Formats: sequence, structure tokens, C-alpha cells
Amino acid sequence: MDAQHRNHHPALMPISDEELARESWKVFQIMGEFVDGFERLAHLRPSVSIFGSARILADDPLYALTEAIAHKLSDAGFAVVSGGGPGLMEAANKGAFAGKSPSVGLNIQLPHEQQTNAYQDVSLYFRHFFSRKVMFVKYASAYVVMPGGFGTLDELAEIITLVQTGKSRKIPIVLVHTPFWTGLLEWFRNTLVKQGTIAADDLDLFVVLDDADAIVKHIFHYYERAVSGPSAAERANFMEI
Repeated sequence: MDAQHRNHHPALMPISDEELARESWKVFQIMGEFVDGFERLAHLRPSVSIFGSARILADDPLYALTEAIAHKLSDAGFAVVSGGGPGLMEAANKGAFAGKSPSVGLNIQLPHEQQTNAYQDVSLYFRHFFSRKVMFVKYASAYVVMPGGFGTLDELAEIITLVQTGKSRKIPIVLVHTPFWTGLLEWFRNTLVKQGTIAADDLDLFVVLDDADAIVKHIFHYYERAVSGPSAAERANFMEI
């Protein structure tokens, strides 16, 4: 590409001062969300992040199951963190709100789905998915993943990748409701493992459970066995999250 054409290439067009100022301001917004999140969540330990669909209604058995899981975790001493919206996020906050430990909502504005639910002891508000996702991961002692859509799958892939690559400590990752996850897990085994894009033992990074009591027992059992904390090198890696 000669200089004349290169100067008119769309990817190389100069950015205006106004656009640059707008992008710079976004950086400060994200920094502010990080600082607020760190200050308000750092003391809420241990905590469990619960994910699930915003579109599942209160009369669905999955709503009642999510509420029961959150209530048991809250009574067991875990703060419960959800996305703060409707559906299974509301069920998680509602269950925790009725329990002994804090119910936390990490709220974000979305065009059609996100409306803040009323069951939050601690509410944080985010404009940026990136900073919100960091808050879900940074202080979580476990992940409980209910059936959901693209957002839920995104969060699941995020935490599995962080644990797989050593950027997060290994924590319990529990997928709930076997019928929902069976097809995805078969694809993991029959396609990803066979193609060599993941290792067979990567499937050991998570478990599938269906009962609220079994989920709480699994998380407790994990931490009863994990008597030694992360090494200095692991802690250094975790700070990058």
C-alpha cells in the first residue's frame, strides 16, 4: 500500500481530540468502578458468585432451587454475589437476603433485561462489563453456575480459563442442573478433548451437581481439604486479576 492510499485507509484515519477525550474518560470510569468494587467487596469474604439466566421466572423450579442454594450458602457463612438483576439473579439475592450473610448485587444497565432486584444488602452499579466481571472473580471462594444464556456461558468460560491458566486460584466451580449442561459437556469431551484444544483433565476443573445440600457440602469439603493457602508466586499471579 503506497503512502497516498495508506493515509486514507479507514483504520489509519486520525482520531479527533473529542473522541480521544471520550476514550480517556472511559478509562477513568473503569478505574473508579474498580476502586469502588475493591473497597466494598474486599471485606465480604468468604463469598460465592452465583450466575444464571435473567429470563427464568419465579414460577420455574430453577428459581426455587437457586433461592434454596443461596439461602443455604448464606446461612453457612458465605456472602452471595449475583448480577443484581431479575430471574435467577434475583433468586440468588433473595435466598441470600433471607439468610445470615450479605446479599450482594453487581448491577449493570442493559437495554432489555437488567432491572435491579430488591434483595440486596450491598449494591454496586457498573457501566462496563469488564470491571464488573473482575469483581465477580476477584473475591469469589466458589462459583455456582445455574442454567443461563450467553452471559452465563461467558462468565463460566472466564473463570475456567483463569483457573486453567493459573491466573486465579483453583476454587470450586459447580454447574447446576445436569439436563441443561449435558450437551455442552458431551461437546467438551467429544470435540474439544478429541481435537486437543483442551486437556482431558481440564474437565476436572468443575463438577455438576443438582442438590442444594450437595453443593454446600462440596464447597465446604473443598475448603476443609485446602488447608494450605496459595504460594507467593500464585498470589502474585492472582493480583493481576
